[in-house]
Amino acid sequence: MEGKRTLFDRLFPGGHGVSCVGQVLRGWGATTRGRVHVIGTTDHAAIDARIALMLSQAVLDAVAQGPAGSPLPILFIADTQGQALSRHEEALGLNGYFAHLARCVQGARERGHHLVTLIDGEAVSGGFLAFGLLADAIVALPGAEVRVMDLRAMARITRISHDRLVALARTSPVFAPGADNYWRMGGIHAQWRPDQDWAALLEQQLYAAPADDARADLGAVRGGRLLAASLARQVCDAP
Repeated sequence: MEGKRTLFDRLFPGGHGVSCVGQVLRGWGATTRGRVHVIGTTDHAAIDARIALMLSQAVLDAVAQGPAGSPLPILFIADTQGQALSRHEEALGLNGYFAHLARCVQGARERGHHLVTLIDGEAVSGGFLAFGLLADAIVALPGAEVRVMDLRAMARITRISHDRLVALARTSPVFAPGADNYWRMGGIHAQWRPDQDWAALLEQQLYAAPADDARADLGAVRGGRLLAASLARQVCDAP
């Protein structure tokens, strides 16, 4: 938590109150335009059913506590090694807990909360997909590790040799882990440098005007996903 406290000091020089229960963060941060909700994970958390429920409750509480007609922005902190890998969690129906968490996040968006994710540490697999990746804007901090599936695991699932996947990853970000590749695909909106004013940048993201999801278009502009946006438009325009 000490590393996160230093992060919050930099993000919220006006003050903050974020508590840590286990590996779940929740609280508030003060910007020049008012307070925002802070919800997330720390210490490379493996998201199990208990953590998924704690995150869901934090999102629901943020929605319930918001002033009428003026929902506060929500800052998600993503630091997760992915879903908890155990037979016990699978037997509990971990996918259902993740679906509930995703619905809570979408419910907050539909009620007017602007959602921003900061990746601080790791953002891996289902633990990221059902939470931080659903935000309106996603920012990777220096040193962030982002991936959905390790290439060796991908090789086992796809039956494509590991060497072939490594070769593909050199030219296609779709096959490659790393924040740079996710930025190229449009999955990450921005990467912040250590020398920048993070408090000012965060405030710009938190209070940005609502916009449609343009990540597929970003992927085309940045050369990481050349066909996703155009194919989506063809499908939408089809009779």
